[in-house]
Amino acid sequence: MTQTCPSHRRSGSDGPFTAQPWFSATRRTLVAVAATATRRRRIVAETPLARTRRARRMNAELARIHPDAHCELDFRTPLELTVATILSAQTTDKMVNSVTPTLFAKYPTAADYAAADPAEMEVLLKPTGFFRAKTKSILGFGQALVERYDGEVPAKLVDLVTLPGIGRKTANVVLGNAFGIPGITPDTHFQRLVRRWAWTQESDPVKIEHAVGRLIPRKEWTILSHRVIFHGRRVCHARKPACGACALAPWCPSYGDGPIAPDVAAKLVKGPDAAARARAAALGLPVRSAEEMVALARDESA
Repeated sequence: MTQTCPSHRRSGSDGPFTAQPWFSATRRTLVAVAATATRRRRIVAETPLARTRRARRMNAELARIHPDAHCELDFRTPLELTVATILSAQTTDKMVNSVTPTLFAKYPTAADYAAADPAEMEVLLKPTGFFRAKTKSILGFGQALVERYDGEVPAKLVDLVTLPGIGRKTANVVLGNAFGIPGITPDTHFQRLVRRWAWTQESDPVKIEHAVGRLIPRKEWTILSHRVIFHGRRVCHARKPACGACALAPWCPSYGDGPIAPDVAAKLVKGPDAAARARAAALGLPVRSAEEMVALARDESA
């Protein structure tokens, strides 16, 4: 049975590389390493225009393989999203989502946060870690919101970043997801991936935000952030990226940093139906969103 190596399915190639049964895993690895080295040399020397084109092709592919990318924090209002984002520091969205239903029910308005008892809030926030600092930030945020903005979350970056507990990253999350104002969210996954992809070599989050903003159209900034974060959480892990199950391989200078054997790489992919979806993406097959998978399962069981 033949097998397509995703690292060779790129524009300008002579066609996909077909691994014959006699083609050993060792030789496949050597070929992949050589191809990666060549690609890295090309990307080091690429022009700004070439980098922009490559970044936009990767963004288009991210849209295909993560059609359901979205903010994974649960919220209904700008206030809830802001509080949830403050809580998300140094913990997972899943953990935050386990705490916020009770928190939001107890403190539905900014005035409620402003008047909250710190000890009571600390008990609620303890599972998220750094709960004393987070309690202080949220109480200060609530008080400032009441005093300066009549309890309403402002829809401007310059205003948001003056509030306790809110930096540019949190502000961009709120603007993009609560107000529909495009913004790039350079969290740890985003920073790691755009450097791994050689979109930028900057290490400062603000410089990364500006560098990536020059590559991708402004209207795409918010959804790009979700796509990159989805990919970082599910496929392109920090220590062991699932290279052999990654559909971005044709444009990635770091292909080969993780396992390139598709079956091995697919086991590293996280998320519901992750291995099957990653395998399909790497082979260029249709990728269904989570909603489509649920609907399909419902139709088949009817």
